[in-house]
Formats: sequence, structure tokens, C-alpha cells
Amino acid sequence: MALTLKQFKNCRILRNHKIQKEDLWIRNGKIINPEKIFFDEKTKADIQIDCRNAIIAPGFIELQINGGFGYDFSYSDDTVAKGLLSHGVTSFCPTVVTSPKEIYHKVLRKIKKRAGNEDGANVLGIHVEGPFINVEKKGAHPDQYIRNFAMGFETVMETYGTLDDVTILTLAPELVNSCDVIKELVARDVVVSVGHSMGDLKHGEAAVSCGASFITHLFNAMLPFHHRDPGLVGLLASDKIPEGKTVYFGIISDGTHTHPAALRIAYRTHPNGLVLVTDAISALGLEEGKHTIGQFEVEIREGKAFVAGTNTLCGSIATMTECVKIFKEATGCSTEYALEAASLHPAQVLGISDKKGTLDFEADADFIFLNDDLDVLQTWIAGERVYFKPT
Repeated sequence: MALTLKQFKNCRILRNHKIQKEDLWIRNGKIINPEKIFFDEKTKADIQIDCRNAIIAPGFIELQINGGFGYDFSYSDDTVAKGLLSHGVTSFCPTVVTSPKEIYHKVLRKIKKRAGNEDGANVLGIHVEGPFINVEKKGAHPDQYIRNFAMGFETVMETYGTLDDVTILTLAPELVNSCDVIKELVARDVVVSVGHSMGDLKHGEAAVSCGASFITHLFNAMLPFHHRDPGLVGLLASDKIPEGKTVYFGIISDGTHTHPAALRIAYRTHPNGLVLVTDAISALGLEEGKHTIGQFEVEIREGKAFVAGTNTLCGSIATMTECVKIFKEATGCSTEYALEAASLHPAQVLGISDKKGTLDFEADADFIFLNDDLDVLQTWIAGERVYFKPT
């Protein structure tokens, strides 16, 4: 049976770092080159879709999200995967914060990499954020479960039980035995991120030389920038990074976690490595008040999430769409850059930018329709519409 050929007309496509007037052609869940259709197959589209001058951009990819819509990933990833579609997220890494060993052994076996559809976004693998972090930069992580690498990589496996569906792992690079652990993780195709750390720049550079390639929520839960030792922030301008390697960094542009001036500093210092993340928690999409996340309660006050009874921020409740808009306004960057910071760049972190985060030919047909205000109008996964904003 012939596969359905779809032609998207009257649209503006983000391709090759530019938004340009062009048709988009889809078949079998992939973006295809129309020249083959015109000159080789000499055929026409089975279905034509009028985009009404909307922007078509790659779907957003979320590398750090702890939950949403009333659930964290200790309980359900299905509800979150479904809810993210309306916010333009086509792929994500469910993030599990510092937890008891029993929780890891249960959750890391339950959440599996899977293809997205109308029931939810693609699951690209789990991001385990902890428990191998520094207690002095624990943030909202429960300190009674924080661990060190006492037995090296053996401690890692004993803690998690499995790494089969783990894609990213956040650790503090100053911990003893961290370099050996990083090397083993990278050998197993796990992206190592440094964060929740008291580490200085040398700790960060050593971690990168061992294979680390990402920084978890830059500026948050790490030593502040100091002119004599810039800490992990200094990796953005380090001259000790191996040639040809890019150190990427997540940054939360929710209007709360990172000041607009800090967003501008990061953007101007190392634009190629910047990745927008929400760090959203289970209270995303919920009303103000107290809610449970992980092992303790959080409280939503005035649009911000705190550890209940304190003034300690414990995660964002912003959507990726909001983060893109806030980042663009704060930095004055182009629309193209803001969108790629939430799509192409996270795909590059995971080494999948030939398939995700792009509208190049042969890439997966995961994309979104946006208006000029960057509101999400439609979400598509594998060439099928999975969300449509009511008008």
C-alpha cells in the first residue's frame, strides 16, 4: 500500500537557522526532499494542508522536567507526556531527583524509552539528577538520600539497579572517584552533567576531560561566579575544553531562577552550548497551594514553587513555551535562536540532531505550528497531529 504523502503549504519553516517561506513534505513519519517527488516519482501530495502563514519549527525537546499536571515520575509519566503536547514538547527526558534506592529500583525499570503519539511525547530516556551530589548545594533534594561514590561505579549500579533507559546523569564532579564513574557512564552512552556542586573550575575541567558534556541548570545549585575562580560557570569560557568538543548547559529562563542579566551573560559568552530547560515540577499546571513532589511538600506562592514552609525555590512551574518567550525578550536574540535553544541544542546534547530538533530532510517529522507571538497552535509527532489548539 502506498504511503500517504503530505504537503504543508503557505508556511514559514525554521530550517538551516532561518525562518523561510517554503513547503514541508512528509511521508512515513519523515521529512522528505521534494525534488525526489518532482523529478523522480513525478507525483503529487495525497493531502495538502494550509498552514495559514504559521511558523513551523522543530518540536521542543525537554531535558530536565521533574513532573507536571499533578504528577512526578515516581507515580506517572503518561499524564505528563500527554500534557506536554499542548506546550509544543514532542520529546522529553523524565527527570528523577534524589530518592531512596528503593524508588530508583522501581521507577528506573518502569519508565522506558518510547515513541510519541497522540497519547504523549517521545520519551528519550531518563535524566537521573542525584543522589551523587554535594549536600551543600542540595537545593530541594532531600539530604538523607544523598550519596558519594564510596565504591566507585559499583555504588552507581547498587543505587540505581539499572541504567538501561538512563540518558542523562547529573553528579557533583568534586566527589571522590567521579572521574572513573564518568568514564564508565560515557562508555555506556550516558550523557554526564555536572551540577548541584561545590566544585571549582578545575573540578569542572577534569570532569569534561573524563567525558562530561553538560551542566545542569547553570547558575543554580553551584558556586557563584568569582573572578579568581569562576567555578563551573567558568566552563563556558574555559580554554581547557578538548578541541572539537562543546560543553552544553541547561538554563532555566522562567523569570524566577535566572536573572535576565545572567541569561544575557550566558547567551553572549557561549551561545552554541545554551539549552533551555524548564526544571518543571509536578505543580506545573496546578493552582497555588501545597502539593507533594518526591519525598516532601512544595508550596506554590505568587507563581513560584518553594519547599513548603521555606523560601527555597525547588523548581519551575513554567512551560517551555514561556521559557522561550522570556529568553527571547531578555536577550534580544532572534526568534530562530530562541526556538533552536529549545529544540536543536538539546538534540545535540543527546547526539540525535540528525533525527530530532531539526526539519532537515530524513529527520523525524516532529514539529509545531506557532504564531508570531510564539504561541503553540498545533503539535505533530511522526507526521501525525497530536494536539490542536481550539480557536
